Amino acid sequence: MKPRIDFYTASPDALKAMIALETAVSKLPLEKNLIELVKLRTSQINGCAFCLDMHSADARKGGESERRLATLSAWRETPFFTERERAALAWTESLTLISQTHAPDEDYELATAQFDAKEMVDLTVAITTINAWNRLAIGFRKMPQA
Repeated sequence: MKPRIDFYTASPDALKAMIALETAVSKLPLEKNLIELVKLRTSQINGCAFCLDMHSADARKGGESERRLATLSAWRETPFFTERERAALAWTESLTLISQTHAPDEDYELATAQFDAKEMVDLTVAITTINAWNRLAIGFRKMPQA
């Protein structure tokens, strides 16, 4: 695929806002490995090669196992994820596919059993942010470095 617009240089003010949001997400008190799982799962659903490449490398640097990374797309069928991670992944899928799921009560209840109100908002902002990055990268064909 051929890259389209370099969104960083085309609209520096918009990207400054996105970077500020990403910085805020990086400072949230949620577990860093949980945030990386959310970023990866969202990017898998959206098919964002750039973000998959970046966040799988970040997850590995953070100590994530190859086994969990390899089975993330089938997390429901594995014993490798904690209840808290499962709740976050279910909420991630619900919000990423919101036009199909409409954020069902079951996923919300699963998440609120593991996350308090602040954590729910923090998790939702993290999910929203990676979805926005995916749309920028996919829409403008940002390629991973070879």
